[in-house]
Amino acid sequence: MIVDERYTTYLNSLYPELSPVLKEIQKEAIESFVPIIRPETVNLLQLLVKMNRPKRILEVGAAVGFSANVIAEAAGDDVTITTIENYEPRIPIANANFKRTGRDKQITLLEGDAMEILPTLEGPYDFIFMDAAKGQYINFWPEIKRLIADDGLIVTDNVLQDGDIIESRYAITRRNRTIHKRMRDYLYELTHDEGFTTTILPLGDGVSISVKGKK
Repeated sequence: MIVDERYTTYLNSLYPELSPVLKEIQKEAIESFVPIIRPETVNLLQLLVKMNRPKRILEVGAAVGFSANVIAEAAGDDVTITTIENYEPRIPIANANFKRTGRDKQITLLEGDAMEILPTLEGPYDFIFMDAAKGQYINFWPEIKRLIADDGLIVTDNVLQDGDIIESRYAITRRNRTIHKRMRDYLYELTHDEGFTTTILPLGDGVSISVKGKK
């Protein structure tokens, strides 16, 4: 927990409730130990989508389809969403959840490794949400940059690793050091790329928001 849990609990209590079907999908994911976006991230995503009114959205990391449905609910019916998922057991669940919300025609799930799929996509996308394997964000970045539109928004979840990001690599367990270094490299790239303006919020497990400037 990056922010005091009492603040998070209080603020989450103020936000509007999810629709009944999204609450059910959220509940099922939590009970199945599927990592999904936290309530505070739900609210942030919906706010950003409504502010920016994107028409084409790309998500990297569908899991069971919860976040894509959250985004779709905020974006409206005339927006197209493409999402990518590599973990085979979750793919049929995600597709079933898109049908449950009536958004299976609006949301297209691409099955496979994002490193292989991203180069095949044609942009521009107005809004990109990354919530996949944290150690791969730095590897996704060149294609994400290519695919995002001018003035487009890139939102990345889980960038602070429950606070571990500020620790020395020697304070991190050996098996997590590669992910730790790659995430630090990714955050450096985001904040030092002259083509983007980036802020990092200590919200949920850390969220970065990057806006691409016009050439």
